[in-house]
Amino acid sequence: MPDRNVFGYRRNGIWLNISLHEYISKAGRITEALIAFGLRPGDRVATITRNIPEWNFLDIGIMQAGCVHVPVYPSLSYENYRYIFNDADVKLIITGCRDAYERIETAVDGTPWSQCAYAIEQLAGVPSWDAFLDKYAPLELLDFSHAAWPEVDESDLATLIYTSGTTGQPKGVMLSHRNIVTNFLAVSSVLKGHGVNRALSFLPLCHIYERTLNYVYQYLGIQVFYAENFDRVRDYLCEVKPEMFCAVPRVIEKAYSTLLRKGKNLPFFRKAVFFKALNLALKYDKDLAEKRSYRLQMLLADRLVFCKWREAFGGNIKYIVSGGAPLNEKLARIFWAAGMKIIEGYGLTETSPVIATGTLEPGGVKFGTVGPVLPGVEIKLSVDGEVLCKGPGVMMGYFNKPGLTSAAFDNEGWFKTGDVGEIIDGKYLKISDRKKEIFKTSSGKYVAPQVIEKRMKESPFIESMLVVGEYRNYVSALIVPNFDYLRSWCRAKEIEYRGNEEMVKHDRVIGRIQREINTLNAELDRSSQIKRFRLLGREWTVETGELSYTLKVRRTHLQQKFAGIIESMYQGCVEYHPGSKKKIKKKKNRHN
Repeated sequence: MPDRNVFGYRRNGIWLNISLHEYISKAGRITEALIAFGLRPGDRVATITRNIPEWNFLDIGIMQAGCVHVPVYPSLSYENYRYIFNDADVKLIITGCRDAYERIETAVDGTPWSQCAYAIEQLAGVPSWDAFLDKYAPLELLDFSHAAWPEVDESDLATLIYTSGTTGQPKGVMLSHRNIVTNFLAVSSVLKGHGVNRALSFLPLCHIYERTLNYVYQYLGIQVFYAENFDRVRDYLCEVKPEMFCAVPRVIEKAYSTLLRKGKNLPFFRKAVFFKALNLALKYDKDLAEKRSYRLQMLLADRLVFCKWREAFGGNIKYIVSGGAPLNEKLARIFWAAGMKIIEGYGLTETSPVIATGTLEPGGVKFGTVGPVLPGVEIKLSVDGEVLCKGPGVMMGYFNKPGLTSAAFDNEGWFKTGDVGEIIDGKYLKISDRKKEIFKTSSGKYVAPQVIEKRMKESPFIESMLVVGEYRNYVSALIVPNFDYLRSWCRAKEIEYRGNEEMVKHDRVIGRIQREINTLNAELDRSSQIKRFRLLGREWTVETGELSYTLKVRRTHLQQKFAGIIESMYQGCVEYHPGSKKKIKKKKNRHN
């Protein structure tokens, strides 16, 4: 087998490579060590690392031993670590660095796990993963005869992925080898033959979305460069100059917001050119792109504006894969026009994950949809519009939760995704909202909050938003401003910026965002328009609990956390309680 570089990683400011032969050798050594340690097929091994090449050595090494890989996020709470380790009955825990080891140390203290936790990074006083390998698989004794390796069947459990969820305790999704392999092979056909040699990986590998793309890269011979520090992704893009990466909509929204902010700060003439190019991009579609007049305008826009956008992404980006949540159609058009084609897909951890995805073939993309259904996958829509799915990627079930597993399927064996969708032009799947998140107002009107939030976040002033109003007589919202953009606006308006908490109380800031809401409300049905809002002075993050690990808003958590603020937006309104004809009047309160 010819050798080649498969992974890249950064150490002390220098990018280094891992070869295919080194990858195979290190994964094989881990397999030998796990077997010698006494692990048996089906035993669970937890890993807690950031995106590093070692994640792959562990992943393949664990599965070659017939064991089950349980990849866990590096920044969970003490309670969630202990819950997962206990629920999965893990036999071994491997962490990447001191931070990860210290986070689990409290969770495993006084338990059997404290004797089987190791760190890859060399740390004083911490059990070393290298020492574990030296003890159970010394290099001088390795022959890789595979004689002691168990046979692994495609139907065997390969991994347990604990979904962070937006409510409740994590659920262990059971995926077999067949689930994983059939999915990444089908997805690979989207990129095959399209000139991708380098990819940057920065979303968590412990999530099935990035993990599947990671397998796709390896299968197609694409070298993967790992970004350990999410905050430095832009620097890594410029250093690595990849042709592609995968992201969630929030990442793309923030990138666009940065480009827009810079455009608004340009001198007059250059700003006019910038927004002329942006308006051309907003109209982009393949039919229009064929017209000579539009092509000439786009050629000029590319030379003056879009080429600089691509430079901000390293200069070589051809494709961006978007998943995890619906992407705003406007952003898809803009990035395609700028020469960075966004391939939007859809799926869940429970479906390994891809159900539908855009492709690079003629007719493979329709803006506003998540593309055609993946080959080998079947979908249908229930009476209420829920997307139901069958296929080789559908999970084996939830670990230790037969009741939840049964509830996840209908009587005919279709997996219930919980997402509401529709089929466009007989081919393309469009996801409109989460079934459980659609709510009814007191007037009996149904409201899809994600649709409103997605539309409102087109405003450069709005970073995050939570739409509320179930069984109330109007819709309200909690809003986190885009503080970078807000600072820029305040500077232009000669308003002293006194900190985020102070500025969200400033009358001119509130008034400016009210005008944004009014403009966007005009495009919504009356029942979905935002009547009241409150500005919050701190960004929502994974670490502080407002976002899930795939950067989705944790709705129930937010409604509980900000219950008092939400209630203040409804003082003085008539509240309807389901199951009762009683109406309760509350005191009046001035709103924004």
